[in-house]
Amino acid sequence: MISDTRLPRDHKIDMVKTAAIWSVVLCHVAAAPFSGGVVGTTAWYSAVLWTSLAHACVPLFFMASGALLLKPEKELTFQKLYTQNLPRILAALFFWAFCYKLVSLKLMDSLTFPDMIDAVKHLLLFHHEEHFYYLHITLLAYAALPIARLFVRYADQQLLKYALILWFLLGILYPTVRTFWPFTLLSGIPVQWRMNMTYASTGYMLLGHYLSVYHPRPNRSSSVLILLAGFLLTFWGTCLMSYMTGRPNDHFLEGMGVFIFLVVWGIWSLCQTVPLSQTGRKLIGFMSKASFCIYLTHIFFLQAFARWGLRAIDGPVLLTVPLISGLIICCCCAVYMVLSRVPVVRRWLI
Repeated sequence: MISDTRLPRDHKIDMVKTAAIWSVVLCHVAAAPFSGGVVGTTAWYSAVLWTSLAHACVPLFFMASGALLLKPEKELTFQKLYTQNLPRILAALFFWAFCYKLVSLKLMDSLTFPDMIDAVKHLLLFHHEEHFYYLHITLLAYAALPIARLFVRYADQQLLKYALILWFLLGILYPTVRTFWPFTLLSGIPVQWRMNMTYASTGYMLLGHYLSVYHPRPNRSSSVLILLAGFLLTFWGTCLMSYMTGRPNDHFLEGMGVFIFLVVWGIWSLCQTVPLSQTGRKLIGFMSKASFCIYLTHIFFLQAFARWGLRAIDGPVLLTVPLISGLIICCCCAVYMVLSRVPVVRRWLI
């Protein structure tokens, strides 16, 4: 979300952001057939397949931010952070959250003055659309950027590795195993060793920086194997947990989990190995620039399509999820092409 025209575009990061925004839309389109489907049916299996890949979306965005914003050559003063970057996130967050509130009230025929006042109260208390949790975390992550940038500037590779290992143990591994025996027997302070999702998410920023600096050219075969391992473990782990609980269980789909961590790592590494033509770079660059607008607006189209009877659950989910996702992304890109021509909107709201 922060750009710097003085630095050349990094097309590998553009590829990561493109993969991330596609994953965001796929994740939300597949949510209904996953959570509302019948465990064990073909439709439900198909939804698990797409969600097992798509839940890498938010970690990928944080990794891309870390790779860009933690560069020592990236200029980021306190003045710029608190007069441009953070205000832009807040402006976009509250504007679009208010738009969602208005649409919701209109659909319920409750667009009255008391309801509007109540909606404003909810906005001020950060009771926003569920997918805006990413922006809530981003505000914290950006506020911590000066400290993180100072750390990576002076930390050597060994210290960075140590920080990442500590983050993985407390922010990724422990939350994954915490719900299983014998860890369920723990109580008191050991329960609090776990990093919650908000703070653990920022660890992905450090991982993005580390991999871009120390592993800029990963092996493609290894990347495919890592992605495949993460996908299979996530898919079958989700199926097994769902069978055991008798309902859809998303524990292994958590972005701060071990299996999704492998999916994220695999997708990130593959994005570093994909060769792009000049046309491909332009297309990926456009998608990267439009990604914030797509993220902010795609739920409008998802809800509209559902009201018009166009839902992934009403067809072969294996096909309807990517098809509807592609249609939503096309609509959002059209919105971006229009809104990006308005200077104030382009600068502050998308």
